Amino acid sequence: MEHTNNFMEGKVSAKLLGFFFPMLLTNILQQIYSVTDTAIVGKGLGDYALGAVGNLSSLSLLIIGFSTGMANGFAVIIAQNYGAGNHSVLRKSIAISVKLSIVLTLILTAAGCLMLKPILLFMQTDKVILQDSLKYGYIIFGGLAAAIAYNLCSGILRSLGDSKTPFIAIMFSSAVNIALDCILILILHTGVEGAAIATILSQVISSFICFCKIRQMPVIQIKAEDFKNDIAMYLLLLKNGIPMACMNSVTAVGCMIVQSYVNDCGVAYTSAYSVCSKYLNLFMLPSLTAGFSISAFVSQNYGAGKVERIKKGVHVCLLIALISYVLLGLVMAFLPELLAGFMLSEEETISLAVEYLKICGAALILVNLLFVYRNSVQGMGYPLIPMLSGITEMVLRIPAIILLMPEIGFKATAYAEAAAWIGALTLNWIAYRIFYIKIK
Repeated sequence: MEHTNNFMEGKVSAKLLGFFFPMLLTNILQQIYSVTDTAIVGKGLGDYALGAVGNLSSLSLLIIGFSTGMANGFAVIIAQNYGAGNHSVLRKSIAISVKLSIVLTLILTAAGCLMLKPILLFMQTDKVILQDSLKYGYIIFGGLAAAIAYNLCSGILRSLGDSKTPFIAIMFSSAVNIALDCILILILHTGVEGAAIATILSQVISSFICFCKIRQMPVIQIKAEDFKNDIAMYLLLLKNGIPMACMNSVTAVGCMIVQSYVNDCGVAYTSAYSVCSKYLNLFMLPSLTAGFSISAFVSQNYGAGKVERIKKGVHVCLLIALISYVLLGLVMAFLPELLAGFMLSEEETISLAVEYLKICGAALILVNLLFVYRNSVQGMGYPLIPMLSGITEMVLRIPAIILLMPEIGFKATAYAEAAAWIGALTLNWIAYRIFYIKIK
């Protein structure tokens, strides 16, 4: 069991926190890079270039989020097999996950490049930023293999309880990413293409570091026979991966529709929405990380049949979510001017961002709790509920935008987020209560 972390034994809080903090640092580094990247693009190339890059966020969630969901679904099965002590099945699940990920890479790379321009036009992307959005998007989707490789490798490591290696990988890749941003954008003046190239190269580095660690783990030394076709394993992995992937993609579709309404209001709205999304992702990090942590914890203990530890683990992660809200949600709600002014230059875009940050900061507790309950349900082997919650988010988010945008303007985007979070949280909380009682 060298190099792995057994969640089935020991004090629950100690095990979870020991796994949580390295992963939190990993996610913080990723978001610091993302915010720094945005600041470099915004300050170095202007608000229009920032809007062009940010305009790709919802489409990236659709394509890259689909692959992330698949990798997370695979990781649940890998963790359950590890918890059950089925090492031969564990190796088989990893080998088949690799094969499925290669096929997924080919499909999503082609889809991303072919869909890029039609979707940007559907989203009513302003002509001023359309060409920059296309340049950035073609490079990002053309190099999608790097992102999928990292998602798969880091997912395997997390499922075995290793959150330290992804942290080391992101630490190195983030430093490279920021350095390349400065060189390519501020010195060589490559434009948005430089930001995209820096992102791809940094993902290659993080993938390589995680892969090297996996090769050192005795428990998962994959052999040629592990790659032999196994229909039952294919179906099991797809049964868990596809619903999680669809959840991310359905959420992305809702965000794309919101983005189209935002874009229709002008570039100032697009830039403000881009920055607000960056801050929202940053301030969600502790609870998002708690969600990833509880997914691995629940999956291992579900495989081992240790139900009481599942409940204790969920309570620890709910406490993390509450503390996160107190420390970060209220900062977002009460210091929006400071946050908006850090990345934006124009007075109009700053004032728009301030409206959004106040509302979403106050409502952040909803999404914090959502991450914990949704990942707990996934870890217990019920991926359809999280997928349905993604549909619920879309169903609530879109009407809120359509009805509220003409009446209250940009603030409608924030209220739409809050409405989506309420619906998804309610569904996953009910599902968790039902399924916990069932497995107990």
